[in-house]
Amino acid sequence: MGRRTLWTGVAVLLGAAAGYAWWIGYGCTNGCLITSVWWRSSLYGAVMGYLTLGLVWPDRPTADQ
Repeated sequence: MGRRTLWTGVAVLLGAAAGYAWWIGYGCTNGCLITSVWWRSSLYGAVMGYLTLGLVWPDRPTADQ
């Protein structure tokens, strides 16, 4: 397993945990598309964690390209 894969997994798990925490603290029970159900909020957080990692750790071209 590469270093990038490990950090991607960590970012996705942290994002999912943050989404779940958001659902517990601020999630609404009726009328909200993302935060009304715990798994949607967690999935949204996981996607945001993945995208945030791409901002922090962009792909760099290697010397052979």
